[in-house]
Amino acid sequence: MEIVKGSGVIPGVLLAKVNSPADLKKLKEEELEQFCAELRQFIIDIVSVKGGHFGASLGVVELTTALHYVFNTPYDQLVWDVGHQAYGHKIITGRRDIFHTNRVYKGISGFPKRSESEYDTFGVGHSSTSIGGALGMAVASQYLGLKDKQHIAVIGDGSMTAGQAFEALNHAGISNSNLLVVLNDNCMSIDPNVGALRDYLTDITTSHTYNKTKDKVWELLGKISKFGPNAQEIASKLENAVKTSLLKQSNLFESLKFRYFGPVDGHDVVRLTKIMADLKDIPGPKILHVLTKKGKGYKFSEEGNETVWHSPGLFNKETGEIIKVVPKEPQPPKYQDVFGHTIVELAEQNKKIMGITPAMPSGCSLNIMMKAMPDRAFDVGIAEQHAVTFSAGLATQGMIPYCNIYSSFMQRAYDQVVHDVALQNLKVVLCLDRGGIAGADGPTHHGAFDIPYFRCIPNMIVSAPMNEEELRNLMYTAQLDEVTGPFSIRYPRGNGVMVNWKTPFKKLEIGKGRKLKDGKEVAILSLGHPGNFAVKAIEKLETDASTGSATGIKVAHYDLRFAKPIDEAMLHEVFARYKKIITIEDGTIVGGVGSAILEFMAENNYSAQVKRLGIPDKFIEHGEPNELYTECGFSEEQIYSEVLEILKEKKEVKVG
Repeated sequence: MEIVKGSGVIPGVLLAKVNSPADLKKLKEEELEQFCAELRQFIIDIVSVKGGHFGASLGVVELTTALHYVFNTPYDQLVWDVGHQAYGHKIITGRRDIFHTNRVYKGISGFPKRSESEYDTFGVGHSSTSIGGALGMAVASQYLGLKDKQHIAVIGDGSMTAGQAFEALNHAGISNSNLLVVLNDNCMSIDPNVGALRDYLTDITTSHTYNKTKDKVWELLGKISKFGPNAQEIASKLENAVKTSLLKQSNLFESLKFRYFGPVDGHDVVRLTKIMADLKDIPGPKILHVLTKKGKGYKFSEEGNETVWHSPGLFNKETGEIIKVVPKEPQPPKYQDVFGHTIVELAEQNKKIMGITPAMPSGCSLNIMMKAMPDRAFDVGIAEQHAVTFSAGLATQGMIPYCNIYSSFMQRAYDQVVHDVALQNLKVVLCLDRGGIAGADGPTHHGAFDIPYFRCIPNMIVSAPMNEEELRNLMYTAQLDEVTGPFSIRYPRGNGVMVNWKTPFKKLEIGKGRKLKDGKEVAILSLGHPGNFAVKAIEKLETDASTGSATGIKVAHYDLRFAKPIDEAMLHEVFARYKKIITIEDGTIVGGVGSAILEFMAENNYSAQVKRLGIPDKFIEHGEPNELYTECGFSEEQIYSEVLEILKEKKEVKVG
């Protein structure tokens, strides 16, 4: 029996034989149930000690196995939506022995990635893209005459709430392409699903009328493969049976010209293989509605909080206890929790404040307001575009919406920010969680681009707090009467720097930064949380770590607070006093705040040596934040080195 290299986890007897879908196909049908049990246990064994997404992949073990058992991947194109659910897919497709490097720096990605494997046909990380991507593949195959090629999109019911999914369904219905959409219905994305679609699917799956006719329909479907040339005729009869026998609710998909099949038990692997084998013979766009349980097969995730078990971190697989390191000293809170508590505090003072998030209430901590003020906080589902336009509508009626969307996901609502909010100069507070490096989630989740893409929008205020107190004060300032247009506040994932963070609110002057420290020769201009890296680097620069004595180096430090409007008075002071300047931001340096400073310098005919530190012009892979800060070049140690370099300092100053 093989031991997985580097993990110490021993795969089961059947799983040890499978390094590819071709190996999987060698198993007998009656062995598939055991294989699924071994695959599920392998995921539990690895994720419990390495971390990562958990519940979603456990829920699709049987579905994943059936797909690779029936279809001829990678020739047949399998597209996973979001990617949280693709761990079993990765293990089956040759990455079992390196699965322990999942989400680790320089290891495999936590999401399907085209450059990683030919089985990863479409890179994902954001939701609701699978149907459109698979449809593009299907149309291309149709054009190329590859009539036998199958195209399968696996999409969760939570991802179906995004407009992009419906746009793709609308197009696919008239394409007559060889497309199978597998709707993985588990009533969960990260938090419980919301909205009319959830209720609609629930109606289908619980209807007594539907379930009386379902077995007859599936009996007819099971005969298709036996009829050879007459399969088309049987499929037509099946279609008529579905239309005449099933509930009216199924008309949603039928009205889009999809053949609808289901719902079926997503944990019956043998039946799934039979159904999929039959569906291969039915031409045109089809939807297979599969019912699964997120966290299936692990007692504690099935019985516990599904949101927690979406990505629980490390845990004891025997007891279900989530392992948390309890520090001896009080720790600073997460920025997201500061947002969550502060918006409630502000809303208690200002009855116009409302909170909006697209399906991330626990991730951004709006769930705190949803519990305290359920009539003033809204989870709109995975629908970023709608979240912004909905917020704009609230603003037209005098409300003050705080629309909280991860920086990377805000890219999906860019047109709405420009057209519905900024063009109309509406007072919408756009709170961008996960601004900057997002860690192990990688390039699909890093918030690298929001500073440039917001800085170029007229009427937009662009701000970033250096700490928790600054976040509170920016949130407080944004709701004041003198602010009349859009106001963005971006902050990073993870913990801040202040233990005693709940300070009294203070109004901040829009477009005004603050000088933290005077210096000579060189000045650091920082925006947001990386200013704390600069503070520590400056301390090391000014004090010899081995002797504790002063080094004679004096570095000025300015916290910009605002990328737009930028503090021109402060910049005039900086350029008048310093000829060596370093800018620091946790966003792309292309068009970022460093670029804004260069623009100011050119427009005002100043001359200085300016070094910009930030995320370089490339996509940054996954890893721990400190590893990625170092890769990007703005860690504490690299700021230290850059100051010495720009000063042409020859003597060695020891880093403590």
